[in-house]
Amino acid sequence: MSEVLTAGEAAPLRKAENRVLKKFLHNKSAMAGAIIVLLFVALALLAPWLAPFDPIKANFLAVRKPPSELYWLGTDELGRDMLSRLIWGARTSLMAGCVSVLIAILIGVPLGLIAGYWQGIWDGVISRFIEALLACPFLILAIALGAFLGPSLGNAMIAIGLSAMPIFARLTRGQVIAIRNEEYIEGARAIGLPDRWIVLRYVLPNVMSPILVQATLAIASAIITEASLSFLGLGQQPPNPSWGAMLNTAKGYLEQAPWMSIFPGVAIFLAVQGFNLLGDGLRDALDPRND
Repeated sequence: MSEVLTAGEAAPLRKAENRVLKKFLHNKSAMAGAIIVLLFVALALLAPWLAPFDPIKANFLAVRKPPSELYWLGTDELGRDMLSRLIWGARTSLMAGCVSVLIAILIGVPLGLIAGYWQGIWDGVISRFIEALLACPFLILAIALGAFLGPSLGNAMIAIGLSAMPIFARLTRGQVIAIRNEEYIEGARAIGLPDRWIVLRYVLPNVMSPILVQATLAIASAIITEASLSFLGLGQQPPNPSWGAMLNTAKGYLEQAPWMSIFPGVAIFLAVQGFNLLGDGLRDALDPRND
């Protein structure tokens, strides 16, 4: 009997998954975002093989050279190849975006589950804490935490993750409150299942879709924030490449070497746009109201 029920439950699930995938694949902007994201992921993973030069090795015979056959995107103030630094900078930006959002999820989602499911005093304490953090703008909070923790890429990721955490906590809490009194949750309580098991087995899987969409959009914000922190000297430290640090250096050579600022800015724009398009596509695909 259990096998029959399992097969019966699996068929609608597969049908729903196929419907979501079909909607996503037919969304042109979502596919464009996915292609852009995959391109940057490939650049980050294959950086040691794709970069034509050492990204941190200076060449004082090629200082601020414009784009050419040898240096496709030109060189910087120390003669370092801009293309190589952009490729390695993709690894920095994507790692900062993904790790910081992972930190936000690991802290924010459990807080939202506790506040939304158990409510009472837990909801009061956690909600007031989250509201206090949300009262401070995201970028300002990240800069303050980054300055407090000290300048490094690791500390920048922690600062961004802690700053983004309230968004995930509030989102999770709202989703849990919306489903905590559904019939299948009441049925699980009626047969004596412990609350911890109900939360992990029934509540959490049903709130993962909006969390996944928010995570994709949050990576885009995290990339911009990491670039901002690096621009201010609070993120990736020289000579390691970072798009934000490259813009910080380029601001002193806008007239002599405009390519030093153009290409890192374009890279940040494309990466952020890719994740935003991907997030919007996932939201449309996962929303049953769009069927």
